[in-house]
Amino acid sequence: MSVVLVADDATRAEILAVEERRRQALIAGDLPALDDLYDESLVHIHAPGLVHTKAQLLEHVTTHQAYLDMTRGELTIRLVGDVAVITGRLVNRLRTHDGGERVLGGVATQVLRRCEDGAWRFISFQMTPDGEREWPALPSEQDHAGPDEGEA
Repeated sequence: MSVVLVADDATRAEILAVEERRRQALIAGDLPALDDLYDESLVHIHAPGLVHTKAQLLEHVTTHQAYLDMTRGELTIRLVGDVAVITGRLVNRLRTHDGGERVLGGVATQVLRRCEDGAWRFISFQMTPDGEREWPALPSEQDHAGPDEGEA
């Protein structure tokens, strides 16, 4: 049975470099890089709940060229054997279908696996967009609350 571990510094740097390659490739519309970064088994769930396979995500990137910029907050990287789970804040600046722009922020969960060739590839992505909080912050959250996080 595998144990869940926080990534050591070397593995963390390796996975953060893969995430940076993904960010740059999405912004540039670099399909060969994205093809290499995404596993054939990819399930990509966009913020509104739209589910794409790898082929559909690559088509989405080509067709819409939506990604203008993206920034990441502090990322937590946990390992279970040759699987890495990344969680953390993501803010996307996106081109809209009518040529405008919008900013969409939230928390993303990404899963990568170390493949037979030693490369880390994404197998899952899901973003939960920021929303209105129904319940007030828990006492344990008060110490870590941002400017709007302590409100209901």
